[in-house]
Amino acid sequence: MSTHAHAHAHAPAARRLRALARAELTLLGRNRSAVATALLVPLAVPFTVRPAIDQMDLKSHGLNIGTVMLTAAIGFSFLFSVYTALVSAFVARREELVLKRLRTGEPGDHEILFGTALPAVCVGLAQSLVLAAGCVLLVDAGAPRAPYLTVLGILSGLTLCAALAALTATFTRTVESAQFTALPLVLVSMMGSGIAVPAGILPDRLAAVCEFLPLSPAVRLVGGGWTGRLSAYEALGALATALVWTLLAVFAVRRWFRWEPRR
Repeated sequence: MSTHAHAHAHAPAARRLRALARAELTLLGRNRSAVATALLVPLAVPFTVRPAIDQMDLKSHGLNIGTVMLTAAIGFSFLFSVYTALVSAFVARREELVLKRLRTGEPGDHEILFGTALPAVCVGLAQSLVLAAGCVLLVDAGAPRAPYLTVLGILSGLTLCAALAALTATFTRTVESAQFTALPLVLVSMMGSGIAVPAGILPDRLAAVCEFLPLSPAVRLVGGGWTGRLSAYEALGALATALVWTLLAVFAVRRWFRWEPRR
């Protein structure tokens, strides 16, 4: 197939994705509480936990307040702008029969899920960039030593959060219960993945276990890319762990995602 023909074949899929993403963005904009949670919580929470971070002995662990705040801010964006927002979105679209109706049209299953997730992922990406710039300017985070690792961390975190949100939606009955079904991953990630509590201050054995939590690789890459203290071996290990979690989540979604309302 020629390049022109190949591009022409993919044009309808791109148009469908744009239409789905535009419709989802419109629906998201009508839900003021979801918008407030997605936009304001990641911006506010890192600064509300600043007093607790100030009490930590960061210097003895080779950390500084700027990079800890930056990692926390981007981690909160993963959890609230993408993960929890998308759990509610997937459940709402399923219960409103939107997903069922879309499946009767041209879009494939992966297009429907990707189109639904795209606005939240873009919000998370933009927010991560704004938060990074804010931490550099306001809390002296400095410039990233290995920016490509930070970029990989952000992209892997956003992708995994979208897949985990679809997976969580499979066993979430209502939009109201979404905040409860999403809570376990939020709490575990905050405490064990280096978001609210820096991984560097955890006991060695606990830190070794927490490295394998779903969001730990992404958070580790974000922080390691900023400080430059992540070796090539450690970076490859984090990327491999992130890839395994993403593949497992995608496999589970393809097998068990529910397209019709739970009754």
